[in-house]
Amino acid sequence: MAKRHADTELDRDLEDLPAELRWREWMRRIEAVLFASASPVPREDLVRVVGQGASVDLLIEDLMADLEGRSFEVAKVAGGWIMRTRPSYAQAIRAAADSGGQDLDLREFDVAVLAAIAYHQPMTRDGLKDMFGKEISRDLIGRLNAQGLIGTGPRSPRRGAPYTYVTTDRFLLAFDLTSLQDLPDREQLEDAGLGSAES
Repeated sequence: MAKRHADTELDRDLEDLPAELRWREWMRRIEAVLFASASPVPREDLVRVVGQGASVDLLIEDLMADLEGRSFEVAKVAGGWIMRTRPSYAQAIRAAADSGGQDLDLREFDVAVLAAIAYHQPMTRDGLKDMFGKEISRDLIGRLNAQGLIGTGPRSPRRGAPYTYVTTDRFLLAFDLTSLQDLPDREQLEDAGLGSAES
């Protein structure tokens, strides 16, 4: 009920403003929403702060151009947009503050298991065992889960209904992916020396 009341108070169309100022105000609204959000904001949420004739995609493009040369940017990840510091300033941020809690703590085999889950989800531990030829420990699954990179998926229809594992929005965000469709294909991985045609 409170949400509807707040929606009715917001003048989305801004008909009393000239077209150029209206567009600029819509850009600033999107900027404010992205700035205030710690996670990617989906299109549906941004549509609620602009007029009916406004294109969120064009507003985002103009906002990106407006931020050119700044230390932060708007990026499309995990099915939405987020405002973040440009990667070129990562070292400066680390030098100024203890950001260790934000870094991923992944071992080489953790990354391999995470990749297997990403490409073959939903995936059971038995499926991972078949793929790697060895038991995948609950500790490894727990580490990936604790970092928010995987979560539990639907129960497998196999006997005993084992848990399956899937990647999360945090996984997409951590690896700068808009969706799982942005994962490199296997041929690209092989060309980069990260996989083999035999496996």
